[in-house]
Amino acid sequence: MENNVNQSSSSNGTNQSSTAPSSVKKVKTNKLVYLGLIVVIAIVFAALVLFSQSSNSNKLVSFDNVLVPQSIVSKLNTPNSLNNLIGIGTASYSGVTQIQNSTELTLNNKPEILYIGAEYCPFCAAQRWSMIIALSRFGTFSNLHFMTSSASDYSPSTPTFTFYNSTYTSNYISFVSVEQTTNKPSSSGAGYAPLQNITRSQEALMSQYDGQGSIPFILFANKSAIVGATYDPLSVLDLLNWSTVVSNIYNTSTLQSQAIIGSANLITTKICEADNNTPQSVCSQQYVKQIEKLS
Repeated sequence: MENNVNQSSSSNGTNQSSTAPSSVKKVKTNKLVYLGLIVVIAIVFAALVLFSQSSNSNKLVSFDNVLVPQSIVSKLNTPNSLNNLIGIGTASYSGVTQIQNSTELTLNNKPEILYIGAEYCPFCAAQRWSMIIALSRFGTFSNLHFMTSSASDYSPSTPTFTFYNSTYTSNYISFVSVEQTTNKPSSSGAGYAPLQNITRSQEALMSQYDGQGSIPFILFANKSAIVGATYDPLSVLDLLNWSTVVSNIYNTSTLQSQAIIGSANLITTKICEADNNTPQSVCSQQYVKQIEKLS
């Protein structure tokens, strides 16, 4: 905002021009002071933001491999009333492949849901939220642990979970997870420290439907596959902690609710297609019917 200096004569006709230079000088000085204050405030604000981001990231990483309390696990089994309100939300369908005329992939006489990812991977970090919500509709997890994605990759230290050492039980499906690496750099300096080995048969399946070797990779009993994340971790999860994300998914107006539950509903639909639409309490829901029309 500019200050306007009036240098005209006063109403009594006396020439006031002799006082103008002093007035202009004061205005210029005030402008410089104001500008200086604005610059200082901007620098301080930027420093606080950077400190806050760094501090928050470090706090998140400190939870790596900490057991997830049951209070959070139970909230990841979202009610159908909420799921139906969201539908597919903002989740992307572009990574979905429908597989025709293939031999069903089973384990223990149940359709096998295969996940291949890695702890460092920010896109896997995003997808795990939705996978846990979806899979909790068909069974139960135990021994889940908190995890963050790599601190130096895209969307650094994204809050998530790890499937490594977890247990999943279901009457309807078998779930197989492979976390190929940790989120820590390897001692050799190349890539990340190895964690779980992918089998030859898993590698063959991944190569067949995911030629670029992208992760996360989810295969639904060889009937469909999802390659890559169905939403962006940076825009949805950046700088949030687990409690905030869990709280936000129950608020349908939030990015977290629209993306995470929308993605979980998509994954649920693909599981229903793989296990002959059981249980009906899940697979007969309106959101499943809506998403099936996208196939």
